[in-house]
Amino acid sequence: MKSHRKELWFETKTRLAFVNITSEVQAALAESGVREGLCLVNAMHITASVFINDDEPGLHHDYARWLEELAPHDPISRYQHNRTGEDNGDAHIKRQVMGREVVVAITDGQLDFGPWEQIFYGEFDGRRRKRVLVKIIGD
Repeated sequence: MKSHRKELWFETKTRLAFVNITSEVQAALAESGVREGLCLVNAMHITASVFINDDEPGLHHDYARWLEELAPHDPISRYQHNRTGEDNGDAHIKRQVMGREVVVAITDGQLDFGPWEQIFYGEFDGRRRKRVLVKIIGD
């Protein structure tokens, strides 16, 4: 069995952003030489997410609006977490909702997606460097 590990680094210009990372994950898979197995992709920061969905701008806009309604950034005094000097209590909640990681099957050397599926990095407390782990195992 083979194992391959790669880190992807991101620094978004905005507090909230969605970045399609499918091509970077596919490149890591090609580097791995794995033909059959599993690919784990997970955010290594507690205010970021990795998820699978459609790469459609309207959907991303809807996600951003819904997440802000669910856990608004302001006023920051609404979150007990922010009493520690932080201002990202909302980002922790948004991450919890959107999830930490995805696992994708690898079949015949390709990510085995359903129609329209793509992998996204979700950032909820941006403007600083953060990483995503890609871990590939298989034969």
